[in-house]
Amino acid sequence: MELKTEQEIFELEMISNYVVPIGIFIIALFILYRLALIFQFYYASLFNKPVFTHIYFNRNKLTLQQCAILKQESIFYRQLDDKNKQYFEHRVATFIKEKEFVGHNELEVTEQMRVTIAATAIMLTFGFKKYLLNLIETVIIYPKVYYSTSHNTYHKGEMNPQYKAIVFSWEDFEHGYKIGDDNLNLGIHEFGHAIHLSASKSNDISSLIFNKGFKKLTQYLQHNKEVRQRLIASKYFRTYAYTNQYEFFAVLLENFIETPSQFKAQFPELYKQMKHMLNFKFAGY
Repeated sequence: MELKTEQEIFELEMISNYVVPIGIFIIALFILYRLALIFQFYYASLFNKPVFTHIYFNRNKLTLQQCAILKQESIFYRQLDDKNKQYFEHRVATFIKEKEFVGHNELEVTEQMRVTIAATAIMLTFGFKKYLLNLIETVIIYPKVYYSTSHNTYHKGEMNPQYKAIVFSWEDFEHGYKIGDDNLNLGIHEFGHAIHLSASKSNDISSLIFNKGFKKLTQYLQHNKEVRQRLIASKYFRTYAYTNQYEFFAVLLENFIETPSQFKAQFPELYKQMKHMLNFKFAGY
């Protein structure tokens, strides 16, 4: 019988004492991770919301100037409780950090622009677990209405997925931001397109909830002729909403954010579906 050398014995002991347990531990972690994912998707499909929305190991901070702008400009932020305000600040700071803000036609991008644009995006995705809208890498800002080479016409704003850019006329963005109850908000409208497009190309929990909700919303309208007729007759939603499904959602989103009480009173089922799609359960909505 061949005796093992000390080196071979040492190697066998290393394998049995360290390598095997580590391998088992890694496999166990992978299995737990997969089970957690399955549970999250099951939970989301059952209750139309993520298991959790806010878990952060390292929170980004706004500067004092940025925080002052946020408190001054964002009605939505001011309506949040203290805990959600902290989450909101982190998300706004992260959006500003992750996205490139570019001014065109000699426009100098200011902190006011960064904070108000970021706050609009974060407001709309505040109920999402995955909130950064990875479809957007660049925020392009023009002073006024600009000529879009993509569409060969003058625009106030647009979402360009090909270039991973969202574009705004600052004059029109600011106008929509300052007047909060006329259901005309360029920032909400264009970020609405970004949310819709992003969800259609993603398979995360929040996209699953959004897509499921939008399907329910469209099926509800398809099966209720009387509601469709009331939508048009009410003139509560501007006619641009009926251009296509993307414009329909973007216009509904403007009304949902700016005049929620009126929306809920006139079209309670649509309001309910919008609330579920966005997981919007804060700030009085």
